[in-house]
Amino acid sequence: MTSAWLMMTSSALLAQTGAPAAMAGPTLAHYLFVSAAMFALGLIGFLTRRNLIIMFLSTELMFQAAGIALIAFSRFHLNHTGETFVIFVLTIAAAEAAMALALVVLLFRRRESLDAQQWDEMSG
Repeated sequence: MTSAWLMMTSSALLAQTGAPAAMAGPTLAHYLFVSAAMFALGLIGFLTRRNLIIMFLSTELMFQAAGIALIAFSRFHLNHTGETFVIFVLTIAAAEAAMALALVVLLFRRRESLDAQQWDEMSG
């Protein structure tokens, strides 16, 4: 009985002093850091790689990072606007992935390579 009372008293004391509890949970900053890190990795992958599939995957990673940021802000402000925009972002990302796959298959059939430098100068 005394240990339960001690735990209740210590948690009430923490709540009164304003000190955060241990492992209080992720905040908006945590989600934004993850989103920024994912976006940076996607951007670096897009700018440094020459394989078309890796470039499209990096684009998808940037889309997902933007989605995480939108949902985090939406949850922080307690409205559903960001979540609605994420549905549109996912729809656009799915359409982009389908078009990218069709384009990659077409380009591979033409030149037997997925190197973006070979497609720098396309003749019409």
